[in-house]
Amino acid sequence: MELFNPNSNIDFLGWRKVSIIISIILVIGSLGVIATRGLNYALDFTGGVLVEAGYTNSVEVDQVRAALEAGGFHNAQVQSLGGTRDVSIRLQPQADQKNADKVATDVLTALKARRADVALKRHDFVGPQVGAELKTNGIVAIVFVIFGIMIYIGIRFEKRFAIAAIASEIHDTILTVGFFALTQKEFDLTVLASVLAVVGYSINDKVVVFDRVRELFRMTRKAEPYAILNRAINQTLSRTIMTSLTTALAMFALFFFGGPAVHGFALTMLIGIVIGTLSSIFFANPILYWLGVSKADLMQVSKENPELARRP
Repeated sequence: MELFNPNSNIDFLGWRKVSIIISIILVIGSLGVIATRGLNYALDFTGGVLVEAGYTNSVEVDQVRAALEAGGFHNAQVQSLGGTRDVSIRLQPQADQKNADKVATDVLTALKARRADVALKRHDFVGPQVGAELKTNGIVAIVFVIFGIMIYIGIRFEKRFAIAAIASEIHDTILTVGFFALTQKEFDLTVLASVLAVVGYSINDKVVVFDRVRELFRMTRKAEPYAILNRAINQTLSRTIMTSLTTALAMFALFFFGGPAVHGFALTMLIGIVIGTLSSIFFANPILYWLGVSKADLMQVSKENPELARRP
């Protein structure tokens, strides 16, 4: 199925100056927001109080969350514990909620105000040290993934492709994280996992375009980089859009019907899909063009091609 004519000749590279300027502004703005406002870390990273409660009869997670809101416990993370009667409640630490025993008592009071068939099963305090380790490990994981991608692209293609791919990955990651800093939506482990998924999704799309660039360079006798890069984007445009749409449909389903536990994951993926798709079209290839990629970069030097050996 082709949404766009693969033989079309839309001049995407003609917009490279505008697209790169917009990208630079967005990256600088995202870094500024991250530096000034920071991320709204969830209990996974900040520590807090963990309360487990059990009901005599079945209870909906939304009912528990509504009872906590009415009792003054806002933004509580409520999850079912493998059934319909037991729930786990995680609360971020507040200035007046440092005593875990008192918090657990207040939570039980709030829950009993709505339903009397609830009992406290256990409560515990989650220290911030664990959250600090998770933040550090998350940053290390993202850096490791990006570094691994750079090696992979450099081996499979050529160093100019690796530089363009890494620049795009850093661009996509910063903009995605910048969205959470701007909106102050909770940044928890599911969001961190989806950021890593965005990195993988984004590079997959760029590898498809880079593969087409390499094929066109090798198939064309007089390969002008500007024309080749434009043709590669045009020929892969349908695939790029279709992949983005089908993935976005799955994420929309998760967001609207998957429940609050996966909202962060689905939202991050949706933001990442939009950013990754646009960067594949308007960011990666312009970077590749400005790096001076040519047919000689993708051809092996041999006795039959001695002129390639003289290329700097």
